[in-house]
Amino acid sequence: MIFLLFCISPKPSLAEEARLSDIIVTNTREHLLVYFNVKDCFTGEINKAILNGISTKFTFIVKLYEVRNAWFDREIADIKLTHNIEYNTLKNEFNLFLPEQNNKKVRTKDFDEAKKLMAEVVALKVAKLDKLKRGLHYQLRMKAELDKIELPFYLNYVFFFLFLWDFETDWYSVIFRY
Repeated sequence: MIFLLFCISPKPSLAEEARLSDIIVTNTREHLLVYFNVKDCFTGEINKAILNGISTKFTFIVKLYEVRNAWFDREIADIKLTHNIEYNTLKNEFNLFLPEQNNKKVRTKDFDEAKKLMAEVVALKVAKLDKLKRGLHYQLRMKAELDKIELPFYLNYVFFFLFLWDFETDWYSVIFRY
């Protein structure tokens, strides 16, 4: 069983900034798993762009280190996964791609459901437990980014608001003992 010692989160600010929440680190018989959500990542501009059919990607970066006091921490896992959402204006449905869930493809007509699925990481397999040693401390670091959209030059004037919708969360760390 994994014991969480503490969770370090960035300082709160007055403005609503994208942040990670509901972080859970657990395990199965074979794997270390992480669950988390991104809060406040959908601004009016992002919603507008998605509803106009612009493909949008959230990239999640998860790293696992063995904490060593007398030496540099040893990296065990470095994972980068991308959730993708596209709105089909003809069928009035959202198509999502969720790679941590066995490359699951989801179709839904409900925008709120699509945003919820887009912003949550469910049961991401970080590492096999045989790579971890009992009694040692480990640090799990994670962050989320909205991938920048590159448009042809002539469309930059039409979709000028896309430059305002960039986000990247701070790094979040969970230290635990296995």
